[in-house]
Amino acid sequence: MGFWDVIGLIIAGFIIGMLARLFLPGKQSIGMLATIGVGIVGTLAGYGIAAGLGVEETRGVDWLRWIISIAVSVVLVSLVAGFMRKRGSSHV
Repeated sequence: MGFWDVIGLIIAGFIIGMLARLFLPGKQSIGMLATIGVGIVGTLAGYGIAAGLGVEETRGVDWLRWIISIAVSVVLVSLVAGFMRKRGSSHV
């Protein structure tokens, strides 16, 4: 993985993480770095799932790969937000 691959992954992670938060109802109590991290993990997992389904490379824009990545990231954002909420409430 080269330098530009890492930069692209960070940018994709930011976009996917923000889209995941947009699709999730309510306020999520996670920061920007956590959103980017979750987006990166969701993107990598989505690409892996798409490869497993045989749809990792198509002609044009790989819409199915992006949709899978967003769906995985939505689940991850909800898990992280729930963990952060639970962690924050135990200190009260």
